[in-house]
Amino acid sequence: MTATSARPGPTRAGGRAERLARPALLAFLLVAAADLIGLLAGAETVHLVAKPLLMPLLALYAALRGGPRLLVAALLFGWGGDVFLLVDDDLAFLVGMGSFAVGHVCYLTLFARGGGRGRAPAALATGAGYAVVLAAFLVLIWPDLPADLRIPLTGYSLLLTAVAWRAGVFGPYAAAGGALFLLSDALIATGIAEWPQAPAPDFWVMLTYIAAQALLAHGVLTGAGRTPPPGPGADTA
Repeated sequence: MTATSARPGPTRAGGRAERLARPALLAFLLVAAADLIGLLAGAETVHLVAKPLLMPLLALYAALRGGPRLLVAALLFGWGGDVFLLVDDDLAFLVGMGSFAVGHVCYLTLFARGGGRGRAPAALATGAGYAVVLAAFLVLIWPDLPADLRIPLTGYSLLLTAVAWRAGVFGPYAAAGGALFLLSDALIATGIAEWPQAPAPDFWVMLTYIAAQALLAHGVLTGAGRTPPPGPGADTA
């Protein structure tokens, strides 16, 4: 056996990463369960500890699975949004929303590189449907939103709606994730507008959000719209 053959190659290293990915995913699922149970039980401390761990664990899983850098970046910017939104302050809310917005730009850039799908008539019809729903929602909620948040929330909603539409490039799982992300943020907006809420509203916000990010990650990692892996040394962003 030569020194060259004894050195671990890309396949062996990739196999180790795949084996490490499974514990990362399990940790994400356990923390997600703890967070949701904590919210149902009214254990605020559990939520404060668990929520900031969610996206780093999911990003770690995506990285170990060899996911695109833009996916990892989107998840980490989501983590930034999670952390800032834990602070009950208007400025922290806007910074958190900005961090999520950067994450959505990462998603949109990634979707644009997803093999050119999403230009078929069905996808355009889906986009039109999202536009109608968004317009109706904004018309209904606008009078009840704080005046200083109306424009930022509208811009953010447009960006997130684009993500929900374009997510279909990576297949049905990612499309479902985009739709759930839009629903999760709509639930947050109704809370800001002080509309009537379902019991345990934070639970439903986090349930839809966690599912959204997980489905988006799964869709990108396994979706049919994913472009073939580049050659050695190429940028996988």
